[in-house]
Amino acid sequence: MSDTSTHKIHVPVPAEEFERERVPDRALKGPSSFWGMYAGEHTAGTEFLIGPLFLLSWGVGGWSLVTGLLAGNLMAVLTWRFITTPIATRARLTLYNQLERISGRGFVVLYNFLNGLLFCFLAGSMITVSGTAFGPLLPGVSVPNFGSTMPTGLGWCLIVIGLGAVMTYVAARGYEVVARVGKIAAPWMFLVFLACAFVVLGKMKTTDVMELLTPVRSDLDVGGFWAVFFFAWLCNAAMHLGMADLSVLRYARKPSAGWAPASGMFLGHCIAWLCAALLLVYWVRQMGGDVDAARAVSLGDMVNDAAGITGLICVIIAGWTTANPTLYRAGLAFQGMFPALTRTQATITAGAICTGAGLFPAFAMKLLDFVGIYGTILAPVGAILFVDFWLAPKFGLVSEWATKNKGGFNFAALLAWVLPLAVGGWAYTAFPLVKAVPSYLVIPSWIGAGVCYLVFARFLPRGKSAA
Repeated sequence: MSDTSTHKIHVPVPAEEFERERVPDRALKGPSSFWGMYAGEHTAGTEFLIGPLFLLSWGVGGWSLVTGLLAGNLMAVLTWRFITTPIATRARLTLYNQLERISGRGFVVLYNFLNGLLFCFLAGSMITVSGTAFGPLLPGVSVPNFGSTMPTGLGWCLIVIGLGAVMTYVAARGYEVVARVGKIAAPWMFLVFLACAFVVLGKMKTTDVMELLTPVRSDLDVGGFWAVFFFAWLCNAAMHLGMADLSVLRYARKPSAGWAPASGMFLGHCIAWLCAALLLVYWVRQMGGDVDAARAVSLGDMVNDAAGITGLICVIIAGWTTANPTLYRAGLAFQGMFPALTRTQATITAGAICTGAGLFPAFAMKLLDFVGIYGTILAPVGAILFVDFWLAPKFGLVSEWATKNKGGFNFAALLAWVLPLAVGGWAYTAFPLVKAVPSYLVIPSWIGAGVCYLVFARFLPRGKSAA
């Protein structure tokens, strides 16, 4: 082995992650790194959960489900491509670094705390999903079902801790390892989702998917197509509208990498969700169950019944590939709070928090609600960044205000973030439909934050002017 290759092996990981500087040309990556990562991240363990929850928690089915998924996922891809990626490939900075240039250190500490914490809870739900696969493998261990909210025993806790340690190790190795894991696992996982659907259709002796996807419950009216559309579009709002994926897409050579999320949206958030929904339909219809019986089954048992050991392995790996990039982002958020931490140390901290969250199934079993609230909290910050990057010069505002004013606190950014959230919080408590589908709040909050920043940035900050 040459001296050069030896040197590369021993280069500290944080120096190669460029947390506080532009990604240099030598580190840019081709399209395969992004298509594989997005396919692996979004063809994932939580897809086994979300598909059934559409039927079980929202009572959606048939054409509303299929058309809502197709339209919503198309909007998500377009958002990544035309809102997130152009900024990522021009600035080549993490969200956290770029936000600090706009809003100041104090703002970023607050945002990173919430951002990292919510990412940890999301990754924790993925660990929960993976853990349910051990139920059939370890018959003496009680694992959560769709109705669980608390840890189900010591065996469950040990499973979650073990999974969390492995996922944290991979995320701590850096973006390149995260992308490689997703690229290897994604094609096989997608085939297992399809296999589950084909097995279920064979057992029910029909190929009429629309007829099968009838609501499991009929006592809800959450908007049908519109509920599914907004959820599919905005379940990843923190990543695209909220600009968290600047941290990933800053490595892209060209803006066309912004099409890569299509691999995850249409394979994972469309086909995989539908395949997983069929698993619940089979369980309810063929096993003689009702809504209560469906809530009492664990995800692991449901997948094992359809695809056996291969399906269980898929559940484990799928949760892993999704948690890895989520933990990577959470680690960057915590490092943004505490720059003295290396990225590895920050990722280990995030891994410990997400493992703790994974012990509690409530985060996973309320996932439809959680991701809507999570997007509503985080996405408006992306609107502030969007306005600063594209509109500030046109409206005579100071771009990167905090950098030009010696790191001062940008109160305009804080108010633009907090006021739409306050209105959204009121709407969440005042309107039952919004409480049932929190994803409805994301777009009004994002637009509101952008408009507020245009107004407040004009009058509130004191310091250098645009001139």
